[in-house]
Amino acid sequence: MTKGLRDVAIVGIGATDYYKRGESWPRTTTEMACEAILNACADAGLSVKDIDGFAYYSGASAGYGDKMDTADFMENLGIDEVTFTAALTSGGGGAAGSVGLARAAIVAGDATVVVTVMALQQAKQRLGSVFAAAAPNPINSFLQPSGLSGPGHLMSVLARRHMHLYGTTRDAFCEIALTERENAQTRPKARFRGKPLTREDYFNARMIAEPLCLYDFCQETDGAVAVITTSLDRARDLRQKPVPVVAAAHGGRREWGRAFAWMGMPDEYFASAGNKPIADRVYRQSGLTPQDIDVALLYDHFSPMVLMQLEDYGFCGRGEGNDFVLNGNIRYSAKPRPGQIPVNTHGGQLSEAYIIGMTHIMEGVEQMRGTAINQVEGAQHALVTGGPASLPVSGLILGRDA
Repeated sequence: MTKGLRDVAIVGIGATDYYKRGESWPRTTTEMACEAILNACADAGLSVKDIDGFAYYSGASAGYGDKMDTADFMENLGIDEVTFTAALTSGGGGAAGSVGLARAAIVAGDATVVVTVMALQQAKQRLGSVFAAAAPNPINSFLQPSGLSGPGHLMSVLARRHMHLYGTTRDAFCEIALTERENAQTRPKARFRGKPLTREDYFNARMIAEPLCLYDFCQETDGAVAVITTSLDRARDLRQKPVPVVAAAHGGRREWGRAFAWMGMPDEYFASAGNKPIADRVYRQSGLTPQDIDVALLYDHFSPMVLMQLEDYGFCGRGEGNDFVLNGNIRYSAKPRPGQIPVNTHGGQLSEAYIIGMTHIMEGVEQMRGTAINQVEGAQHALVTGGPASLPVSGLILGRDA
């Protein structure tokens, strides 16, 4: 099958250990990012000196309190020259799209080997309370008096609207949390490996931002992940089986972009993950449909957003996510039945680690290499998403090399 772009491929993936927030100190984001980059180079069979491009997201920020700087990486890693360095704006919504940014540089001839990296160190500022910690400004002045102190509080409002419109239940959110926790039990580096979750645990957990309880929230972790992209022709000469980029898109509608923080969007967007325009683009670009996707790595900073992305990406209809999830359709199976789509087979941000979406790209690569721990047999296409978050949100379809 040769549908889609297939002109670049991911050839290397690397990560550090994952830590509970703050526990990586005194390690810095730069140190951990460099370790992840070196590990990705070793995985690919490349020298770090082969890197000539950096494609970031989140505005090249490492969380909300630190920055990643290309010059620092060059100095620390001994990279003599780069010919491309750029970042997608805003937050974690650009995670999947950063690989598309790397592709743009390679196809344009601006770089040959491009690394995307994210690192987190939360000893000074945790991500879960960033809005409360920020200085007042015209946007924060709407949020802070309402008690919307972090991303989870914002998402709780969207979740409540979905429940109101479609009868969605906390049972579905519970099923998402239980599914991902079960998937994490086989992952050696998962933060919640060896800590099974039960339905009773979920419903007895403390409420953080109603209707979202403790287990609806992703972890707050430290660590770093890097992925390396190059041309497909070059990729075929390297150590690992190439994982072609079949489709990549980022962006979104104004109605979603303004309302993530302002809550002023119409219902079409309010009770959604804002990914429908991205879904339309990656399917059109690839020539694929939801039925062609074998495994979905959906950005899961909060469990209801997984349900809404299932709707946005067409695995079920709008308002049908509750029943789709409760019918066991997102559970891992090595040989999924028709209509089933294994979701976040690595445990996701809820149960493996939260590195702002990068672990999802790693899992997509492993699934397409056929080396994933929870491998979907014969998988030909993996969907990876970024967001919902302030625009851009993004989507990425990875495939197997022909």
